[in-house]
Amino acid sequence: MTKVRSATIEDAPSIASFQIAMAQETENKQLDRKTVETAVEAVFDDPGKGFYLIAERGDEVCGSLLVTFEWSDWRNSNLWYIQSVYVSEPFRGQGIFKSLYQAVYELAVEQDVMFIRLYVETENEVAQKVYEKLGMKRMPYFMYDVRVSPANGET
Repeated sequence: MTKVRSATIEDAPSIASFQIAMAQETENKQLDRKTVETAVEAVFDDPGKGFYLIAERGDEVCGSLLVTFEWSDWRNSNLWYIQSVYVSEPFRGQGIFKSLYQAVYELAVEQDVMFIRLYVETENEVAQKVYEKLGMKRMPYFMYDVRVSPANGET
């Protein structure tokens, strides 16, 4: 049985390890552990940045995600973004993300959030199918960005 709970600062090392593993798996990118640990801890220091949820099986942390916020002046409502999703390899395909998603959805209903969104790599068809199976729809937007300054030495 999967238990989902709000993450605490004690979970920060596990969350940071998940993020480092995800960057390696998805983009073959080696992240700086200290930078990631500091960034994860910043969420606990400033709840305005978002919140983490943790999935557990028994005593083992097996997955996590981050929810961040965006204010919509078109809708007079918050939108939530699911980010930094990670499920440990031995637990994949066992409904861990589904449990995390259900928890986010229930919290969003309680807090009168209009939309839950997430980003997914265009090549990650496995994840796309999971999201669609949960009732999420592909949006008709492209994402653009521009680097303004180096973030903690990242290139």
